[in-house]
Amino acid sequence: MSANSATSHAMPPIDTSYKRIVAIALPVLLANLAMPLQSVIDTAIVGNMNNTAKLAGMGLAIQLLSLLLVSFNFLQYASSGLAAQALGQLANNSNTSAVTVPTPLLSILQRALLLAFVIGAILLLAKPWLIDFGLQALSANPESGRAAKTYLDVRFWGVIAELMNFAFIGWFAGQGKTRYMLYQQGFIAVLNIVLTLFFVFAMQMGLAGVALGTTIAFWFGIMMALWLSRQHLKISWTVLFKADRQYFTKEKMLRLFSLNKDIFVRTLILTLSFAWITRLSAQSGDVILAANAILLQVLSISAFALDGVAVSAETLSGQAAGRRDWPRFRIIIKRTGIVSYGLAIMLSAIWWLAMPTYLGFMTNIESVFTLAYDYHLYAVLLPLVGVGAYWLDGIFFGLTAGSVIRNAALILAAIFFPLSWLLYQQWYMTGIWLSVWCLLLLRLVILGGFLYRANQTGSYEKLQPEA
Repeated sequence: MSANSATSHAMPPIDTSYKRIVAIALPVLLANLAMPLQSVIDTAIVGNMNNTAKLAGMGLAIQLLSLLLVSFNFLQYASSGLAAQALGQLANNSNTSAVTVPTPLLSILQRALLLAFVIGAILLLAKPWLIDFGLQALSANPESGRAAKTYLDVRFWGVIAELMNFAFIGWFAGQGKTRYMLYQQGFIAVLNIVLTLFFVFAMQMGLAGVALGTTIAFWFGIMMALWLSRQHLKISWTVLFKADRQYFTKEKMLRLFSLNKDIFVRTLILTLSFAWITRLSAQSGDVILAANAILLQVLSISAFALDGVAVSAETLSGQAAGRRDWPRFRIIIKRTGIVSYGLAIMLSAIWWLAMPTYLGFMTNIESVFTLAYDYHLYAVLLPLVGVGAYWLDGIFFGLTAGSVIRNAALILAAIFFPLSWLLYQQWYMTGIWLSVWCLLLLRLVILGGFLYRANQTGSYEKLQPEA
């Protein structure tokens, strides 16, 4: 305790001002908004093809990709938490900047990229089986299923790049280098929009053109991320691709896999939950599936925006945890929570004003537009309903509290699936949207319970794994 206190006094304190929180969050927010913008543009292009089955198929394809890819976004969260703690430890152990001692940080990125490549290659090899089984599991109708398959056959060639993208996002975010995220994600988004419009309208490639534009954009984005990493660490290309054996020991790899395993369980449960919601929509017909595909983009956009503050929470709480500076950690919880809920209020207000224009932009199919408008208030309130879940996710990822994250997800699954089925049976379309709300609120309540208990007992260390 005294050693930690002495170290804490010897070092400059972590900047936990609101200005610093916003400075980290704003570039992440802008960078993250570039990510769902790609799916919004893709969905809008298909939504104006005047074909309900194609729009429903796009919704199925996006959900199946989310189920497969987001299940592995532990590559992002593990990289972010480990990078943040590495900065805190380097600050404890050295007066030099972390950038002048790049090897520990570089090894975190290298391990994540290697794992992303291996997982992506396996997914690509299993493409035919995954697409057929996935669409069957989501209860795809024949016509919308064919449209989804057309899209997925092309998009799968970019899965390796998309998984590597998770690793880069987390690695940059954990160090607070959020402007690099903005450069990378902005580049991918702009290139994707340009290429998609070219392939669809100039080359008349339809759904395949939508997928091809996204795939190519992600591969070019990885090239840019490698260049940004080299610039950030001030190292040569040779050093960037050269692994230091001391950071690839059995113990360090097992530590990485242990954390990844817990986050994988959590993320798999969340993506299965949203896949379950999509399945309920698909069972209700293509019009409901298409309308919900448009409205759930509101959740996607809002979540990526709110994740900006969650990254602030993750970065700062990770640095505080690395120093064992728990008083500062409690300040970080309070201030990032205030900023998170303030942003959520703003987002809901913006959606309330913009929703009629948004729905008109997304589709020209009258039946889909009418149904989506009837339920738009459920979507408008999503930022306020979901903000707590994203904020606390950031805190626990900063702690790299893998076992807590996993256990919270298991509790969530035990409650959510039977509850959502009862809601659907009782209220049909309304029940689907109440299920979405319950999924978000349950995450807040369960994680909040773990954090409250640790705060009451003063045992934050017990939330963390052994170093």
